[in-house]
Amino acid sequence: MKRHLRSDRGSAFVELGLLAPLFVLMLIAGAECGRMAYAAIEVSNAARAGVAYGAQNHATATQTGTIASGTNDAIDQTAVNEASNISDITATSSTSCICQTVNTATGAVTTTSISCGTAGTTCGESTTSGKVNMVVEYVQVNTQAKVHTMFRYPGIPHSFTLNGFSQMRVAQ
Repeated sequence: MKRHLRSDRGSAFVELGLLAPLFVLMLIAGAECGRMAYAAIEVSNAARAGVAYGAQNHATATQTGTIASGTNDAIDQTAVNEASNISDITATSSTSCICQTVNTATGAVTTTSISCGTAGTTCGESTTSGKVNMVVEYVQVNTQAKVHTMFRYPGIPHSFTLNGFSQMRVAQ
């Protein structure tokens, strides 16, 4: 019996040596997934921060553009500043307007896209009684960042492009 126990001596170290690379690979894969998830959350939160700034009122909603193209618009700068831990992020903002017509008798709502800022951004006058027209303005922010992996892995791209999007109605 003792002879049998002595022949198993050291087998635990051999098993550990065989499984250690697998454990290290799992640890690195977990860290990579965590980094990518963090970056995706940052990019998405940046879009939300930019749109929250722009949707405060009509004055802030007009501060749109693209940071990457060299403009320094407040909505885009707010989005980029929110993701300060992501080095390669761009933000693009825009506005859109619709004319909403509400039939007060039936409650039916019809919408028509209109250009923001034209003729004081009005929907026109109602010709039929029982209809209410109103302009609704939206701010939209798109964010994009390129995130690189810590190491190069065979069969896996070295970088990923993460996108964020948010849209919010401008406060009246």
